[in-house]
Amino acid sequence: MLALVNTNRMVPPIGPIGLDYIAGAVGKAGFEVDVVDLCLANEPLRTLKNYFANHSPQLVGVSFRNADDCFWPSCAWFVPDLAETISAIRSMTDAPIIIGGVGFSIFGERIVEYTDADFGVRGDGEQSVVSLLGELSGSRRFESIEGLIWRDNGEICSNRPAWPMQLSLPTGRDAIDNLTYLKRGGQCGLETKRGCNRRCIYCADPLSKGRAVRLRDPSEVADEVESLLAQGVNVLHLCDSEFNIPRSHAYAVCEEFKRRSFGKKLRWYTYMAVLPFDAELAEAMSEAGCVGIDFTGDSGCDSMLRTYCQQHHKKDLASAVQLCRANGITVMIDLLLGGPAETAETVAETIDFIKQISPDCAGAPLGIRVYPGTGMARIVAAEGSPETNPNIHRRYSGPVDFFKPTFYISKALGEKPARLVQDLIAGDKRFFGPTEEVDAGEAEDIVSTDHNYSDNTELVESIEAGATGAYWDILRKLRSS
Repeated sequence: MLALVNTNRMVPPIGPIGLDYIAGAVGKAGFEVDVVDLCLANEPLRTLKNYFANHSPQLVGVSFRNADDCFWPSCAWFVPDLAETISAIRSMTDAPIIIGGVGFSIFGERIVEYTDADFGVRGDGEQSVVSLLGELSGSRRFESIEGLIWRDNGEICSNRPAWPMQLSLPTGRDAIDNLTYLKRGGQCGLETKRGCNRRCIYCADPLSKGRAVRLRDPSEVADEVESLLAQGVNVLHLCDSEFNIPRSHAYAVCEEFKRRSFGKKLRWYTYMAVLPFDAELAEAMSEAGCVGIDFTGDSGCDSMLRTYCQQHHKKDLASAVQLCRANGITVMIDLLLGGPAETAETVAETIDFIKQISPDCAGAPLGIRVYPGTGMARIVAAEGSPETNPNIHRRYSGPVDFFKPTFYISKALGEKPARLVQDLIAGDKRFFGPTEEVDAGEAEDIVSTDHNYSDNTELVESIEAGATGAYWDILRKLRSS
């Protein structure tokens, strides 16, 4: 038997769709599976004790969605909490423990070492967990399991990542309480594919999901939507890295949604690259039920877009906003401010341009989380010693370690970069701007001008009052009311 434990207690609560998929795959393979959802538990430790007092699983799977909140200046790091949870589970059961999830896959070996877990799975967990259950009952040939991180005589071993090109996921979605997540979290998630072949210098998605785009059959995706609708879930957020990469798949999914008349009973949001996006796709998305798009805009300055290795230009951002307007789709543009070679002039160009093209809202956070194995990490290495690099910001001592929240903010923005950005925004409520700094390197308590969703009281209260949708859209509506 497999026990799956959801450790993510961030609020508003986000449904652990990875556990839902894995539970479906494990059940289909003939194994018994339970989900212990600590996110919905009033007393997580008591919930764990009660479960393990009455069950003796063969394996305990622990999900780890986020390693940190990716937000300067809070720098909330979740790995120590994960270690505490695993230690608590150890005291309750002798079953081996395996960790998985997007947050885990970025730092797999480091997290296994830090938490003293028995196993981890980097990449897709559905088939890897099924294979591990089989090996634990048989020959224990762990080297044959894709994605598995395991221990051999005290050494941590890593198999190749589990990124199967033929991607098919369970569609039942009945292992977690999706309706409660909708009521408490305002939305539920779904994947139409995994992986990303873009080369953006900051992104960790290729580290966790692979650099090849792996597509699900649109009819399988629609079957999953049918399952969620039957549970009363009618607000979804597609969790793909970028829904329109490739465009042909996005269009095919929309056509299948239209064929099943989802546009009349479903509202959904998605992340998108600025390109490719055209009138035909925008119309198909609107007719299929899409009500909001969060574009990876990064900047309104072409030189910074080249720095970030983006494929679009600022003019393409303007076109994307116009296409959304023409099709009744609410539009958010996410920016990245403070990257390599960013100056006060490039920030001003970006803020002014976003005001001109007038999206419904724009995220303007300051600082780029640096992940190992990314272009940002290589840029930092080329700049010399990270400990003395004036562009590096962190809230821990000792050597710079990208395992912990570490951010890049261009020194060319001066001693008060957040105040610079806020002054340029000039009170425009369409912007979710950075927290103002007290002085260089220090920040006030996080205020409502930003859009950090973790423990956002305003957001939680709005959802409790009945708001649904993408969190940026809920916050946007609150500001405009």
